[in-house]
Amino acid sequence: MGARRRRTGHEWKLLTESCTALLERLPELVDEHMRQLAEHSSVYGEFLPYDQQWREAEEAMRIGIQTISAPRDSPRRDLEYAEEAGRRRAQQGLPLELLVHAYRAAGYLVWDALMEEGAAAGQEPQRLVVLMRSATMVWSAVDAQAAVATEAYRATEMELRRRTDERLQALLDALLEGQEAPGLAARAAAGLDLPERGPYAVVVLRSERRERESYRRPVEGDGFRFIWRMRADCEVGVVALADGQGLDGVARALDGRCSGPGGISPVVAGLAELGRARRLAELALRTCPPDATAVVRLDQRMPTALVVSQPELAGRLVSDVFGSLLELEPADRAVLLETLDVWLACEGSAGRAAGRLYCHRNTVFNRLRRLEQLTSRSLARPRDLIEMTLALDAYRLS
Repeated sequence: MGARRRRTGHEWKLLTESCTALLERLPELVDEHMRQLAEHSSVYGEFLPYDQQWREAEEAMRIGIQTISAPRDSPRRDLEYAEEAGRRRAQQGLPLELLVHAYRAAGYLVWDALMEEGAAAGQEPQRLVVLMRSATMVWSAVDAQAAVATEAYRATEMELRRRTDERLQALLDALLEGQEAPGLAARAAAGLDLPERGPYAVVVLRSERRERESYRRPVEGDGFRFIWRMRADCEVGVVALADGQGLDGVARALDGRCSGPGGISPVVAGLAELGRARRLAELALRTCPPDATAVVRLDQRMPTALVVSQPELAGRLVSDVFGSLLELEPADRAVLLETLDVWLACEGSAGRAAGRLYCHRNTVFNRLRRLEQLTSRSLARPRDLIEMTLALDAYRLS
C-alpha cells in the first residue's frame, strides 16, 4: 500500500514502528479478514480452499503493510502482487467484484488496525498525527492495488475467452469439415451450449468482405440460433432450429440481412451431420448464377443441383442440346435463351412472358419455334423440355 509523500526521519520512524507492531498482529488480522469475506459472500469459499485463501491473504496484507513504511524509491511489491493476484483470480473464475471487495475490505482492516496502534500509544500523540497524515497515502495505495488487480483480471479474462473461442471454433470447423472423432460432437455441444441431437441446417454465403461489414447477420430470433464462421471466400452459418421450425423461417430470417448469393442445406438431425449439411449448402450456392443475390434452398433447386454436381456431364448436355444455338451471334443467342428462361419462369404462358420481355406474344412464339428448330427438340414433349431446362441451367452456370 503506498503512494508515498516525502516524510521526515521522525515521521518515518514512528510509521515504521506502527507497521512493525501491526505485522506482529498479522495472523489475527488475516483471521478477521477471512471472517469478513465469508460473511460478505459464500462464493469466496467455493473457489479456493480456506488454507490457500488464508496464505494468499496473509502474503498480500504483509506486503501491503511493509509498503506503507518502505522508502519512497523502493519497488512497488504491492502492485506486483496485485497484478499476480488479478491473473490468478481470473483463472480461478472468481467474480471481479469480489476481488475488488477483498482489496477494499483488507484496506479498511489495516487502516483501522493502524488507528488502534496510534490510539494505544497515548504517550506518543504525534504517532496518531503521523498516521492521520498517511490516510491519503494508504487509500491511494489501496486504490492503485485494486486498479492493477482489475486490469490484470480483465486482460487475463480476455485472453482466456479468446483461447476458449479458438477451441470452440476449432471444434465447429472440425464438424463442418466432416471430421469424425470420438466425442467431437459432444464436446462441441457442451462448449457451444447446443443440443448434440436436434434439427440443424447450414447456410453458406458468398460475399465480399466489404459487403459482410455492411450487413448485420442474424444471431437469434423466431426460434433460431445462428453461429457464424468467417472464411476466406464465404461465410458459413450453423442454424439451430427449434422443434417444428422449418427452412422457410430460416430463409425469412436471412432475407434482407445478407447480400447473397447463398445456399441453405436441408435439415440434418444433429451436430455430427454438419459436414454433410455444409457440402449440400455449398451445392445450393453453386446453383446461383454469378449475378444472383438471393439465398436459395437446396430442396427447391434439386434439378439444377444435379447439373452443377456433374460439371463434365453438364458441359456435354449444353453441347448436345444447344450445339447449333451456340454458333449464333452472341446477341442473337442471348435473346433466344432469355426468351426461354422467361417463358419457363412464367410457367409456359406466352402472354405473361411477352409482358416481361416487352414484346408481342407472337414474337415469343416465333422465338420459341426457332429455338426448337435449332435444338431439334419440342417444348411440347416432356423429355425434351426437361433436357432444354437443364441445359439452360448448365449454360448459365458454366
